[in-house]
Amino acid sequence: MNYLIGLDIGTTSTRAIIIDEDGKLISSATSEYPLITPRPGWAEQHPEDWWKATVDVIKKVIEKSKVSPKSIAAIGPSGQMHGSVFLDKDGNVLRPALLWCDQRTQKQCDEIYDIFGYENFIKLSYNKALTGFTAPKVLWLRENEPDKYKNIYKILLPKDYVRFKLSGTYATEVSDASGTILLDIAKRNWSDEILKGLDISRGVLPEVYESPEISAKVNAEAASLTGLLEGTPIAGGAGDQAGGAVGSGIVAPGLISDYLGTSGVVFSYSDCPVYDTQGRLHSFCHAVPGKWHLMGVTLAAAGSLKWYDDTFGPSRKIMEQYPDKKSYKLLDLQAENAPAGSEGLIFLPYLSGERTPYADPYARGVFFGISYVHNQDHFARAILEGVAYSQLDCLSLMRDTGVNSDKIVLFGGGAKSRIWKQIVADIFDTKIVTLNVEEGPSYGGALLAGVGCGIYKSVQAAVSKIIKEKDETSPVKENVEIYKKFYGIYKSLYEDLKKDFVDLVKI
Repeated sequence: MNYLIGLDIGTTSTRAIIIDEDGKLISSATSEYPLITPRPGWAEQHPEDWWKATVDVIKKVIEKSKVSPKSIAAIGPSGQMHGSVFLDKDGNVLRPALLWCDQRTQKQCDEIYDIFGYENFIKLSYNKALTGFTAPKVLWLRENEPDKYKNIYKILLPKDYVRFKLSGTYATEVSDASGTILLDIAKRNWSDEILKGLDISRGVLPEVYESPEISAKVNAEAASLTGLLEGTPIAGGAGDQAGGAVGSGIVAPGLISDYLGTSGVVFSYSDCPVYDTQGRLHSFCHAVPGKWHLMGVTLAAAGSLKWYDDTFGPSRKIMEQYPDKKSYKLLDLQAENAPAGSEGLIFLPYLSGERTPYADPYARGVFFGISYVHNQDHFARAILEGVAYSQLDCLSLMRDTGVNSDKIVLFGGGAKSRIWKQIVADIFDTKIVTLNVEEGPSYGGALLAGVGCGIYKSVQAAVSKIIKEKDETSPVKENVEIYKKFYGIYKSLYEDLKKDFVDLVKI
């Protein structure tokens, strides 16, 4: 029996899994690390933390599974997108990585439009220049830390830094590279025109592979640290969203998924490169060779719930009622105590700005409509509803481009919540299905590794063999009507507050 390792280099932790060639989960491990926020709107991490966590989880899954390293056929990395790792010629990290949720680069985004023109840049990159993406981070470093910029030898994305540490090889793949906005999306390689316009040398970028392609092999040093066999193949892998889409079966036309993790992502498959002419949706290369995808992003999805849990936590009453339950389950129970619509309490989940549809780094979180009737149950439910409203913004844009589906595949941590599933079904007014696998990006990475080493003939063949629908949740008609009314108010709030958000940041 052959085995595969999937990695997910996430924002709060790194996760590793081992599956067998039939897709059965054999073992898993997670290792956490901190997020650094040196200023409001800034978000950084130490790449070495990802590497230490990777060594830790690989050792653990091998030890727990009792699988011989000789039987591990390949490794598939996935990870948080857009993060910028700057390395010198000796492979040393020059500064902490700037992450996908870092909002410091609006000035550089404006400079990109000054160089190319707004509409022309969207035509070139298939995307807007957004603060979370990689290219403006590179420009920020050049303008603000020139001493570090001049020593750059390579620029890597988070999972690709881990690949480098595992193998000594500089490489990336099309799905993650798409999020740099330095890629020619249609040609699936670096864009000479964008690089020339931004005066970024192609030599500082790694080679681009298709996601299932074997891009590197584990070297002796990494083998001694992790317990892996030297020479174990490493597939190209995927950005977390494309990896999650593979791990949730979104590899054919007519399928849409909704990922409820730290961020929330509505994702659809495409046979050809397409884009929203206003750049509100992201148009990237899929992890399926020769295919593409659209996605819309809520920056603070489960991240909003985590903030609430960290800051306020479950109510004393619910903790006394259910002393054996953990915090997120307690928040679910609180949300179930409040009615659909939270009796007029509406939450805008813009805790770190927003990506889709507004691309506004200045937007901030809001609770609107608070009255004496509201208690902690209402606040817990309003967060779940506000995130779902934001995800409906993304889904509505996809529907406008002609992408439709009679069901949405829900995965990520939020998919484990019965009440959140129901809220999403009601707000989307669409059937929600969950799957027999729950690992998302790490599982997708493992399947891509299996394609790369020949266990599966194609990504579609792997998905067809392994991934099945498990449960479904249908919308409740009465709730659908309630949410339609509140969604109209939710939509109007951003427009009413847009200027105030900017003024608040200035103050």
